[in-house]
Amino acid sequence: MFNDRSTPLSLLSTRRSGKPRAMVAPGPDEAQLRTILSVGMRTPDHGKLAPWRFVVVPKDRRDALETVLAEATGRARAGDRIDVAANREFAQQAPTLIVVLSKPVKDSKIPVWEQELSAGAVCMNILHAAHALGFVGSWLTGWATYDEHVRDAFGGPDEKIAGFLYIGSPGNALEERPRPDYDDVVSIWK
Repeated sequence: MFNDRSTPLSLLSTRRSGKPRAMVAPGPDEAQLRTILSVGMRTPDHGKLAPWRFVVVPKDRRDALETVLAEATGRARAGDRIDVAANREFAQQAPTLIVVLSKPVKDSKIPVWEQELSAGAVCMNILHAAHALGFVGSWLTGWATYDEHVRDAFGGPDEKIAGFLYIGSPGNALEERPRPDYDDVVSIWK
């Protein structure tokens, strides 16, 4: 349908996720990352609560993340072998890693569910901004997203990890994935 990034609509319709393990340098520089995160902050936010925040994990802290993952894996699967290779790949892949935390304001009149949806929208805006700057991004969750030990490395008990966002340059051509058929997901309310 759209094959270039020359218009906003074609930009949005050509964004797709890349595999973090296939991302290569360069990632966004400091100014580009600031732009990407600033675009993320323009997400709809009922009540102007900013019920989310970002933690950038620089390359020199990836070994520490790998240790946190190993500790969490060891506790969760006591007695089992820790998958060192999987933890290493999760922690070390892609030039840029951002942890997005959902931090709902509990005493607000805005339902927590709306605040959590805003955190998800932040993740999507970040991926769109990365794409607009010529990078590829990916939003991963998985077991580490729901592990309290991993969460505590970045935040507190009133927060949840909304996702690990990986950004870099594509190391190979991105493949299009199957998309839902329009008529299967769109209906007219009668």
